[in-house]
Amino acid sequence: MGNCHTVGPNEALVVSGGCCGSDQKTYVVGGWSWAWWLISDIQRMSLEVMTILCRCENIETSEGVPLDVTGVAQVKVMTENELLGYACEQFLGKTVVEIKSVILQTLEGHLRAILGTLTVEQIYQDRDKFAALVREVASPDVGRMGIEILSFTIKDVYDKVEYLSSLGKTQTAAVKRDADIGVAEAERDAGIREAECKKEMMDIKFLADTKMADSKRELEMQKAAFNQEVNTKKAEAQLAYELQAAKEQQKIRLEEIEIEVVQRKKQITIEEKEIDRTDKELIATVKRPAEAEAYKMQQLAEGHKTKKVLTAQAEAEKIRCVGEAEASSIEAVGKAEAEKMRLKAEAYQQYGEAAKTALVLEALPKIAAKVAAPLAKTNEIVILSGDSSRVTGEVTRLLAELPVSVNALTGVDLTKIPLLQKMINPQCQTAI
Repeated sequence: MGNCHTVGPNEALVVSGGCCGSDQKTYVVGGWSWAWWLISDIQRMSLEVMTILCRCENIETSEGVPLDVTGVAQVKVMTENELLGYACEQFLGKTVVEIKSVILQTLEGHLRAILGTLTVEQIYQDRDKFAALVREVASPDVGRMGIEILSFTIKDVYDKVEYLSSLGKTQTAAVKRDADIGVAEAERDAGIREAECKKEMMDIKFLADTKMADSKRELEMQKAAFNQEVNTKKAEAQLAYELQAAKEQQKIRLEEIEIEVVQRKKQITIEEKEIDRTDKELIATVKRPAEAEAYKMQQLAEGHKTKKVLTAQAEAEKIRCVGEAEASSIEAVGKAEAEKMRLKAEAYQQYGEAAKTALVLEALPKIAAKVAAPLAKTNEIVILSGDSSRVTGEVTRLLAELPVSVNALTGVDLTKIPLLQKMINPQCQTAI
């Protein structure tokens, strides 16, 4: 089920949603539309003309003169479907006051921008052109919001530095100057006409060339006098205009200097505050952290120094203890070796010939082992000889040379040991 909704020509009906979950929007102006209960959303937007008062104060022109400008704009929402859709996207659900506020901000922004590109004379003398320029520049921006500017007029232009009144005084002086020049020219023409009439009268009356010459002379003199008077008035008017223009320019320059002084004072104050802020920021962000880091590094350095000193002392103590232990060990070993050698020496002195022989016999197996070490890897020795008596002679020679070798190695003469003599002699006898 649903309802039928109608709107007048001064309103737009926006129907959102429909059957089957459609989110298509329908725009109706001055008509009716069907809406489903609980499905369709109905909203209305006013299409009436909205009057917006734009006021910009203390806006500097291209010459730096501050002006207060008031303009009046008549705007409305456009009814074309696409543009009406743009307007609904921007302003649907907003009040007229909120819509006016958005448009006012846009118009004032363009008005300020254009004021900065024109002179005071262009703004004041041709207001229609100024208003048309504002409308031309602002129309694309408000058009993208679905708004049409029907009209824009400049209501009032004034300033607080009496610049416009100075322009009026200058214009008044120019009008007075032109009026004086016109009066002088009229008097001159009247005098010329009078002189011509007098000349005719004199020509008719006297019919004499002398009188005609006198009339011409008087006419020329009057012309010179008139011209002199007119030129004097012109020069006076020109000097007065230039003097007044110089005075007005001097006033304007004084006002500009005062404005520059105020601006420089404000800039100096701002710079001083910025310097103070920068100093505090540097103290907080650089100096304090640097002091903390320096203190930290100092403490760490002292800790490392103490650690190294203690470590060096412990290492020195360790080296000293180890050295003392090694020295004690070497001393004890040396004493033991010395005692051992002393005991051996004493024992050798007490040994007799039999003991020395026993020592030699104990050493012989070791000597034989060292001598036979190269032959340990020999499997067999083959003596090539065709004569068996020669082999026996070689063996006997080796046995006979053995005491000499032992004597050379140990200093013990085996031939003087009785036991060995008995062992060697039977072998020799046997060999013989």
